[in-house]
Amino acid sequence: MKKIILTISFCTSISMLSAQVGSNTNAPSKHILTIENDKALEQWLKENKIPNLGLGIIKNGKLEKAKVYGELRTGIPAPNNTIFNVASLTKPVTAMVALKLASEGKWDLDEPLYHYWTDPDIAGDPRSQKLTTRIILSHQTGFPNWRFSTPDGKLTFQFDPGTQYQYSGEGFEYLRNALEKKFGKPLSQIGEELIFKPLKMKDTSYIWDQNTDASRIANGYDKNGKKYETVKRRTANGADDLMTTVSDYSHFLISVMNGSILSEKIFEEMKTGQIATQKGKYFGLGFEIYPLGDGNIALSHGGSDEGVQALFVIVPKTKQGLLILTNTDEGAKVYEKLLIDYLGEDGRKVADIEMK
Repeated sequence: MKKIILTISFCTSISMLSAQVGSNTNAPSKHILTIENDKALEQWLKENKIPNLGLGIIKNGKLEKAKVYGELRTGIPAPNNTIFNVASLTKPVTAMVALKLASEGKWDLDEPLYHYWTDPDIAGDPRSQKLTTRIILSHQTGFPNWRFSTPDGKLTFQFDPGTQYQYSGEGFEYLRNALEKKFGKPLSQIGEELIFKPLKMKDTSYIWDQNTDASRIANGYDKNGKKYETVKRRTANGADDLMTTVSDYSHFLISVMNGSILSEKIFEEMKTGQIATQKGKYFGLGFEIYPLGDGNIALSHGGSDEGVQALFVIVPKTKQGLLILTNTDEGAKVYEKLLIDYLGEDGRKVADIEMK
């Protein structure tokens, strides 16, 4: 049975464990936890019971380091091309698919999606005609995160679309359906053609198929070290369960920060806050936006499922970035330390916003 999806954005991922990190006496000092000192980092991960950590470090717009720590299986070190399920880090990829199509003039961010798709659960609700890609990418649909959380298990509006923020995986699934109806092909194929092949992300896929190398999959674990069943999705989900490597996703992030596959207009819209969320931050088109001062911003997204905690923060102006992938429910406890050590003052500002 498919796991219960607990996918959440960075705000929840880091906040719920920030106090735990702050009191962690085992955390090494900034001078110990450095790129050069992998041995100290491995020991720190063991003390924090993190089976595998994938770390992508971007400096000056280039991938400086893509490394995976820990053992993939007992006695077998994890290779740097270990494949991780990245939970909601799927959403920025789906967002970039839509933004790429918009850049090519093949998709209108403000066209009502009922022209292509209406979910049967809300077909009789006139609010369904208000849904657009822009509203979905900025989490203003009015949908719950997942319909299974509603009393009758059906998709419903909890407020009028476009009037307030509420994080929703259902919105990205709605977008997937609209894209597939419009272009007559599955999202897995659209993503391959528009994103994965052009960026040479050869180990990235929305689905588990004959090309998936099961020997490189990072199994997910709970806080007690018990292994979860591996998710083997046969059809794409626009919000969840993308499989990728540190290197692949880091190169995706570099393309995001550079706007290399988008038109200038769409790139600027992507980085513009569409709606305030909380604590002085915003949601843009597929990305959380953190004001850093002097007009500088960080773009971020987090992911959380059973056996998955993942996060990235990128700073387009300085071309710096950090990708953190873990395969345990406990993974978020390492976020704050890594953010500060690898992104310096910008990392501190992001962490401070979350812990206000």
